[in-house]
Amino acid sequence: MIAHTIPGFGALRLRHLVLDFNGTLALDGRLLPGVRPRLRALADLLELHVVTADTFGSVRLVLKAMRCRIVVLGTTAQDGAKARYVRALGARGTVAIGNGRNDRGMLRASRLGIAVVQGEGASSESLRAADVIVSSVLDALDLLLKPQRLLASLRT
Repeated sequence: MIAHTIPGFGALRLRHLVLDFNGTLALDGRLLPGVRPRLRALADLLELHVVTADTFGSVRLVLKAMRCRIVVLGTTAQDGAKARYVRALGARGTVAIGNGRNDRGMLRASRLGIAVVQGEGASSESLRAADVIVSSVLDALDLLLKPQRLLASLRT
């Protein structure tokens, strides 16, 4: 669990990390450099869930040695499916990281939503739904591993 109180934002008692795959953890189906060690460190603190359309069909192979639950979605209504997944886990205890339009619902539903803007870009709707916007998934994961950074971004 990750627990912090952020002035003006409130208490965080996070148990789950829900991640998009392509555009967030990976580009063109390949895991971005530096992601694997951060996910391993976070797996000691949170339950990891990768919820994806798996556009390139590589998520299971790429993440086969990782401690995470992989959920591959159908081709329609992905935004709603991701939001429902977060709510089923318990939205108040969930942080979500994503970039695409189909991530907007999970970013909005989660206690903490982090949008990333990388090589694939990011949906403006997901940016509006997020609590924090960062320029890389490494920065997003480091917000959780180095909570003073999160405090600096969210406090009032």
